[in-house]
Amino acid sequence: MDQLVIAGGRPLAGEVEVSGAKNAALPILCVSLLTSQTVVFNNVPELRDVGTLLRLVRSMGVAVERKPNRVTLNSETLGEPVAPYDLVKTMRASILVLGPLLARFGHARVSLPGGCAIGERPVDLHIKGLQAMGARIEIEHGYIVGEVGRLKGARIFMDTVTVTGTENLMMAAVLAEGTTVLENAAREPEVVDLGECLISMGARIKGHGTDVITIEGVQFLHGTEYTVMPDRIETGTFLVAAAATGGNVRLVGVRSDTLDAVLDKLIEANAFIECTADQIRIRMRGPNHGVSLRTAPYPAFPTDMQAQFMAMNAVAQGTTVVTETIFENRFMHVQELRRLGANIEVEGNAAIIRGVEKLEGATVMATDLRASASLVIAGLIAHGETVVDRIYHLDRGYEKIEQKLSQLGAGIVRRSVEEV
Repeated sequence: MDQLVIAGGRPLAGEVEVSGAKNAALPILCVSLLTSQTVVFNNVPELRDVGTLLRLVRSMGVAVERKPNRVTLNSETLGEPVAPYDLVKTMRASILVLGPLLARFGHARVSLPGGCAIGERPVDLHIKGLQAMGARIEIEHGYIVGEVGRLKGARIFMDTVTVTGTENLMMAAVLAEGTTVLENAAREPEVVDLGECLISMGARIKGHGTDVITIEGVQFLHGTEYTVMPDRIETGTFLVAAAATGGNVRLVGVRSDTLDAVLDKLIEANAFIECTADQIRIRMRGPNHGVSLRTAPYPAFPTDMQAQFMAMNAVAQGTTVVTETIFENRFMHVQELRRLGANIEVEGNAAIIRGVEKLEGATVMATDLRASASLVIAGLIAHGETVVDRIYHLDRGYEKIEQKLSQLGAGIVRRSVEEV
């Protein structure tokens, strides 16, 4: 098991390129199950979660060719449409194979998923939507078992906004008979990216990016070559790291239009931000003012950026409040930030952060993907050495993060536990 060792207190400076979006790449890779023709995807990040999903589809018989940031898939000779527990247990996004398998093959057996321990994230909305489209679904021995002749178009209202639920039902509906309307759909840029990819394969989709998505089913989809969007959460993480350290950083290969809520909060924290077509430059104008924030579905402030801002707020002037409305267990990083000297109290779904003059290096443990990022940012701020354990969480969502931070002047190295 690896860990990161960080020598803090250095402002980040320089230029770094942002990777493709994990949360867009995972559903997009699943569209390979919807066609017998070859699909090619560019800008696919080299991440643990991507590797897990590729092992999953390969286990079903999908031919996979992987090159740096490029994946070629062909599911013409797909075998049994089964997603086994040993591959699904580490990643909740594995549920995204359910819709495509039912749509193309009429049956599927998918293990109930695992992943980060940040909340319930139930799959009942996925199941209800597929049942509304005519699928017969049972839970048997920890597996979702689905059967259907051909899915039928339906009007589906989702009780709560769910990104993976929206994506799963979109992929199911593209091969269904008739028209499907998804109401209260997720509006995230990754949902839009999936829709554009499906359209490039011959799907008929309107309204992706709004809360009502209309899909007119087609008989089959053809192959495509598609480029995954830049990762807005990686972009935001590096922006916060630059701001928290008082740095001056330029990020390239980005899309600033997907980050309005994050950029607004950084400006409120006293950052100067300059955006061009595919670049963002950030530097602090003066002291870190800190920001209070409340997470909510897109286009509001993303839950995936909450922990990173909390690390920045830990050394900001005054008191800030971070309110989490999406996941009930997403304050597990608070205890670890306290080990570094942060003054944070949790009351229900709100964290009250009283800024301190400085953090002190210590050994901390990552508990989930975005918590890992907050601990890295805190380590970059802290005086002395910080060791972040269990960074396999970090490797699920950040491509070569220590190399990129080193490129910006951070004192950070990866080492294995055996070397300690």
